[in-house]
This record gives sequence, C-alpha cells and structure tokens, in this order.
Amino acid sequence: MAAQILAFANQKGGVGKTTCCINLAASLVLSKKRVLLCDLDPQGNATMGSGVDKNATELTMNDLLQGKASAREVIIPHTPAGYDLIPANSDLTAAEVVLLKKQAEPRSLANALNKVIDQYDYIFLDCPPSLNMLTVNALVAADGIIIAMQCEYFALEGLTDLMNTMKQLQSSVNPRLEVKGIIRTMYDGRNRLAAEVSSQLVSHFKNKVFQTVIPRNVRLAEAPSYGLPVQLYDKSSRGSSAYHTLAAEFLRKEKLIANKAKKQREKVT
Repeated sequence: MAAQILAFANQKGGVGKTTCCINLAASLVLSKKRVLLCDLDPQGNATMGSGVDKNATELTMNDLLQGKASAREVIIPHTPAGYDLIPANSDLTAAEVVLLKKQAEPRSLANALNKVIDQYDYIFLDCPPSLNMLTVNALVAADGIIIAMQCEYFALEGLTDLMNTMKQLQSSVNPRLEVKGIIRTMYDGRNRLAAEVSSQLVSHFKNKVFQTVIPRNVRLAEAPSYGLPVQLYDKSSRGSSAYHTLAAEFLRKEKLIANKAKKQREKVT
C-alpha cells in the first residue's frame, strides 16, 4: 500500500511546525510505522533536529528536485530520530530558482517521491515558512496538509492565506488535497487569547482540530539542539507525553477514515 503524503505547512514561522513534523514522525516510528521525513526548508532545521549534520551530507533535497539524484540515493536511512530522512541545507535555494522556471508544472517532488512511495506508511514534508515554489511542490505532492499553529491573532491571518492557496491548488493540479489536521502548539490554557483563538479554530474546523494540544515545554524546546526528538531526549517530559498522545489520536483518526472508505467501497460493489 502506498504511503500517505502529508505536508506540514504554515507560512508563519516560529509556530512549531518543524517540531511537530519531527516529533510526530518519531512517535509514529515508535508505533512501528515506516516514516520518511523530507526537509524542504533551506534552513535545514528538520535535518539537524533529526540528528543529521546538514553541512556534511553529500546529497540533499536540492539534488533530488534538480534531477541530479534519485530519492533512493538521497534518503538517509535510520536516522538517530528513528525515521528515514531526505536532508536539506542552504543549497536548496538553488532548487527553488529551478522550480520557478517550471511553475506551470510543479510536480518535481511528486514525481521523485513516486519511486519510493510503496516503501513507507507515511511521508512527511516539512515545508519552509512561506508560500514559495518549494511549498507549492509539496502541496502538489501531498494527500493532505497538517497545520501547526499557535493560538494567537496573527496565526489566524496566516492560516487564511494558506487555505486560499490550498483551494487554488485543489481546483487546478491536486484535487485530493485537504486539511488533514490542525495542531495547536505552544499552548497555554491560562492565556485568554489562546483559549479564544482555540475556540474559534474548533468552531470553524471542527474535528479537523486535534484534541491533543502541545504545551510550552522546556525539554521540547531543548531537544532539537541535541539532534533528537523529545521522546528520545526526555521521554518523561510533558512534551514527550503530548506527542505520544497526539500520535495515538492521529492513528485513531486514520483508522476511522480507512474503515469509512472500506464501507463505501463495499456499498458500491
């Protein structure tokens, strides 16, 4: 069965998007799922947070998107974080220039991942914090979007822009693209604004919003500097517990969706 491809996207930086991508991937590996994480950000934060030196990699996402190497050649198997990785560093800015020239047909990433899609249960795409051609390629390749966001006013504005981009791509090149889930990050329930924004999210997106919230947590913030997901850095921390719970909720939702689809197929036949 082919992997489900999920893009972790939010044009607003500093919302915990990469942290969510790394730690949900690591939690799913602990649940015996096969996961490939693709770093699409020239900053290479997902690469470093996975325990891989972004400046010491011979082949990166840049080589993949420019057609200089295949996905199998670029993938780093069994990172310290537990999942496989396609790394990125500042060289990826060169690929963005190439992708701009191909913007009428932004399927470079989708075509490259098709070669390995049967090897995984999930492929996570960590997008840059902007709606550039790297993000567009990710959204064209993806089955769905997972949005990490802080519960604050400006985060809602960024979410609106992302939803507009998603609708444009749905109607043009990727009709299957949908919001798979919204993760509330760095959450402090004592903050009145956070509670209000959280309530608005649930009211508008309903069950698309994960019930699990990711709290502000020192150990969670420290983990990337050690090149580890929080589950391996401090499994007893609140951050680790939150991602363990999030992964369980994620898998329950996936199972419900799969069962629903199976019943619909049985009705047709």
